[in-house]
Amino acid sequence: MTVNEDSFTHWKHREEIAESMIPIIGKLHRERDVTVLLHSRSLVNKSVVSILKTHRFARQIAGEELSVTETLPFLQALTTLDLGPSQIDIGLLAEAYRAGDQGRSVAEFTAEAVAGATGANKIDRREPRDVVLYGFGRIGRLLARLLIEKSGSGNGLRLRAIVVRGGGEQDIVKRASLLRRDSVHGQFQGTITVDEANSAIVANGNTVKVIYANDPAEIDYAAYGINDAILIDNTGMWRDREGLSQHLRPGVDKVVLTAPGKGDVPNIVHGVNHDTLKPDERILSCASCTTNAIVPPLKAMADEYGVLRGHVETVHSFTNDQNLLDNYHKSERRGRSAPLNMVITETGAASAVAKALPDLDATITGSSIRVPVPNVSIAILNLQLARATDRQEVLDHLRNVSLTSPLKRQIDFISAPDAVSSDFVGSRHASILDAGALKVEGDNAILYLWYDNEFGYSCQVVRVVQYVSGVEYPTYPAPEV
Repeated sequence: MTVNEDSFTHWKHREEIAESMIPIIGKLHRERDVTVLLHSRSLVNKSVVSILKTHRFARQIAGEELSVTETLPFLQALTTLDLGPSQIDIGLLAEAYRAGDQGRSVAEFTAEAVAGATGANKIDRREPRDVVLYGFGRIGRLLARLLIEKSGSGNGLRLRAIVVRGGGEQDIVKRASLLRRDSVHGQFQGTITVDEANSAIVANGNTVKVIYANDPAEIDYAAYGINDAILIDNTGMWRDREGLSQHLRPGVDKVVLTAPGKGDVPNIVHGVNHDTLKPDERILSCASCTTNAIVPPLKAMADEYGVLRGHVETVHSFTNDQNLLDNYHKSERRGRSAPLNMVITETGAASAVAKALPDLDATITGSSIRVPVPNVSIAILNLQLARATDRQEVLDHLRNVSLTSPLKRQIDFISAPDAVSSDFVGSRHASILDAGALKVEGDNAILYLWYDNEFGYSCQVVRVVQYVSGVEYPTYPAPEV
């Protein structure tokens, strides 16, 4: 057998193993509300090739590729346990087993590692929590995709309605089409039909009411059977407590803003300060995409090295707030053509750091340049540290943070030398450290942080909504603190 034939035979064998994993992963998700992860990446509803690629990607984090032959025994071991709702990372299980004492069998090791999710320790499955989207633009439609994706187990979050202003003839058909096809993020994964008679969009079996209203006061959510809902305002029309309070009507319990909140509205970055939310807080903000991109790595650096001061420069994709061609705009430069120019503008991300990291005693400044790409941005975080270090130490620290810490869903790590912005379309992390671009000299560190300012941010919003809904299930093995 030639080398090429041997390689191909090996690939086909791994394909066969990955194919056998799919029904196990699906059954655990549907029947037990268990989400199987591989280094923080969900394997639910993934194809054979996607599962294999996710295993291969692990080499960029852990230094060597994981094989499906290594992870399958841990997945099979999970099926023998009395599991409750949870997220279980078979990548971390395999890595820990490989590194530790293998005197125990895989089944014994797995049972001990996930003991908090089994038997008398397991938590009850939550009742579905109603969610309403107020607005249906770029972020609104991505949130809809994520909420529909996560409704597969029948528990957790349930998208019940979308509120929009009337747009004329065939409005609902056009909005369904925008949900179905996206020029940046591709096709919707599933099926979408329109029930015009009942003003509803049916996506993967989820019936989502489309409510037309020009003002929150016009809507009686209870009349639609919506109760105790979390409303996500992605219009940006109101950012303070007074304005957002208009949404607190019968049927709505909490309001989540997808823009920086003003005044006393708490700005929440999941993974950093979500656990500071008071249970009775009814109005909160998920801050901005850039704030979510810089705060987790800033915390990781501050915790390890201390930060005296810093500056963030964001090179940001253009947004709907800008003009396609030169035209009047209330801002000084944003009126110039977005697809034709780099546009210097402001960012509130630096000032928002203080709300998310109140214990950080450092001045962080910021500015932004909008550039002619439709999605994915990069934040250049220039930090003066409290102690000197070197490049390898910082790389090792951030790689470990991305792999095993409580920030592993927020911070990703890539060492590919030819990575460019389009490679990160669809990333579910708040930011991705570009290892090749990192610069460290003494007490100065410059981090280059890619982020999908649409999809990655939307994932952060959903995580916050899951947390305040009580449907954010624990992860095993538990992250290192």
